[in-house]
Amino acid sequence: MVAFKLEAWTAVAPSLESKSDWQEWISDPSPIIDNTLNVNLKHIPMMLRRRFNALGKSAMGAIGQLSLEDQSIPCIFASQHGDTHLTLSLLEGIGRQEDMSPTGFSLAVHNAISGLYTIATKNESSVTAISAMQGHIASALFETLSQLQVSERVLCVIYDTQLPELYRPYSQSTDFPYAIAIVFSREHGDSLSLEYTAPLNNIDELSTYESELKAFIAFLLNDSNVFTCSNNGTNWTLKRQPQHVC
Repeated sequence: MVAFKLEAWTAVAPSLESKSDWQEWISDPSPIIDNTLNVNLKHIPMMLRRRFNALGKSAMGAIGQLSLEDQSIPCIFASQHGDTHLTLSLLEGIGRQEDMSPTGFSLAVHNAISGLYTIATKNESSVTAISAMQGHIASALFETLSQLQVSERVLCVIYDTQLPELYRPYSQSTDFPYAIAIVFSREHGDSLSLEYTAPLNNIDELSTYESELKAFIAFLLNDSNVFTCSNNGTNWTLKRQPQHVC
């Protein structure tokens, strides 16, 4: 078991812009039809702001609610596959024998969004970009614990968007763009622990993308004291520890 703390968190998605919005959606989930994001990107300079599409806007919108301006802390950005819409458009252009846009290519790499964020905020701390398919929440937590061994605080951003239609038969994905931005700490916030549970022997035990996302949001909202996530066929359990009153 490894102990650490949750200092602050926010999450954004279309029509889900506050914790009360997420609370209502978790209690009575309904399909999100309109994928239009209404996020505040004032903390990102205009010249950089226009480089973000839905995936990047969701990540920047969630981070912006944490008010981390002028704070240079290590960052972890975790998504399933990254910006597959942009990558697919580049591949389609290659198929048409078109020249590839250097800007398009630079924004399609998996660390593009995190790189733009550090440029915009002049964050000189370490940055990790993770792509782990269905294991990206667990992988983000593992990396967080690793970074907390040498840093007091870590910003962890878990974000994703729906896959292009071409890829949907081959992988699960969310149906809408979203981002969860969390500040984890050694000293401040709610006490948590992460521990290995058991290997999964039955593939039916693997949660769907949507059910794991909802369970994680419910944990953050304090609706649940336990969140179980899977990574490479194993279970890991995140627990909220009771607060001790002296």
